[in-house]
Amino acid sequence: MSPSLALVLLLILLVVLLRFDPARDSKTSPALWVPVIWIFIMESKLPSQWLGGQVGQVAQALEEGDPLDRSVYAVLILSAIGILMSRSFKWNAFFANNLALTAFVSFALVSVCWSDFPFVAFKRWFRDVGNYLMILVVLSDSRPLEAVRALLRRVYYLLIPLSIVLIKYYPQIGKQYDYWTGANMYVGATTSKNMLGVLCLFAGLFFFWDTVTRWSNRYERQTKRIIVMNSVFIALTLWLLYFSDSATSRVCLVLGCLVVAAAHNKISKRYPGFLKWMVPACLCMYLILAFGFGLNGELAGAVGRDPTLTGRTNIWKAVLSTNTNWLVGTGYESFWLGPRLNIVWSLAGGVNESHNGYLEMYLNEGVIGLVLLAGLLISSYRRICRSLTSSSKLASLSLALWVIAFFYNMTEAAFTAAFMSITILLGTLIVPRRQLNIVNPTTMSRSPDVTTADSMGVGSLT
Repeated sequence: MSPSLALVLLLILLVVLLRFDPARDSKTSPALWVPVIWIFIMESKLPSQWLGGQVGQVAQALEEGDPLDRSVYAVLILSAIGILMSRSFKWNAFFANNLALTAFVSFALVSVCWSDFPFVAFKRWFRDVGNYLMILVVLSDSRPLEAVRALLRRVYYLLIPLSIVLIKYYPQIGKQYDYWTGANMYVGATTSKNMLGVLCLFAGLFFFWDTVTRWSNRYERQTKRIIVMNSVFIALTLWLLYFSDSATSRVCLVLGCLVVAAAHNKISKRYPGFLKWMVPACLCMYLILAFGFGLNGELAGAVGRDPTLTGRTNIWKAVLSTNTNWLVGTGYESFWLGPRLNIVWSLAGGVNESHNGYLEMYLNEGVIGLVLLAGLLISSYRRICRSLTSSSKLASLSLALWVIAFFYNMTEAAFTAAFMSITILLGTLIVPRRQLNIVNPTTMSRSPDVTTADSMGVGSLT
């Protein structure tokens, strides 16, 4: 098959999937396409890269970015703000109910002041604010659970088949080559093999969770068709995950699926507190074994990696040798800029992340940033646990994403990565409910002041 024909068939397949998908909800708001486009860009390639440009591994490119990318970000961010304004979004209530997130984002903004590159740091902070706006567009929908499902399904319908086509028919885009060995690295529609692994990680988890939450209705005709579609995409995702050769994503996918399965078994439904205490106990045991007894190397060998975690320990030593400010760091997303970048490259090669989310936070925002991150994680976990009831469908996905974030950031720096932050926060924020115009059956008039709830979190997404 010629590459052009494969691309045409892909476009036809996408139209068919989006138009005749058995899980398609005709009541879904068209506004969801704004976060779909945003996540598509963040999880794949930048607009400038799709058009042939390359953001190379040079210090100047990392500092300046691309005007086309900035324009696209600005349009999407303004669109999200316009959508929220049209919904009369209650900002005061949102900030009051999400104090940990508010403090975390506010300190990130303040840290721009002591960055060596304050304008670059502010641009990155403003871009990352777009992640939160996209979340709010989804969760402020009148049917938030359906909006979450529609958002993630559309993203994966676009990216999974596209990655397969690019790998098979457009290797100049879908493959890269190791700088030292020349070995193939499959990247698909993303920018690296690790990013392809992240895509497969979240896609596999979503389709598994969607299948589990629909399983009780599996004998219904429509649900049966949805489960078949989910199974097809799970198979495609696992195939891509195999070629991505991302050990961290493979381990995290298994871990996430186990959490989802545990949340929906009979024991957890009968005793919701079981998972609430089991997850922290397992995390503490892992930390004790990994850092107290130095088992990280053995764990890496068990999944086919060398004891240095593919050179990560060397990177950690290199970045710590730069002696950044221990209290406040170098400023928001500023560590990998300027002279420090050249120092690390001379010690550990051409890298642009520390391959540890907690270390990355320390480098950029110091101990204060780590404390605020810990507060955000604890607050999110408590909120998830409060909503782990038999009637909550999104809580199990939120718990799995939370656990994945904790473990994934042990070997990758992903707390500020757009796709991971969006998927985690989709289930942990409390967003004020939209006011609904409900018809009064006695007067047949609409009452605009009636609301379904004062606020909603994962517990009310049923």
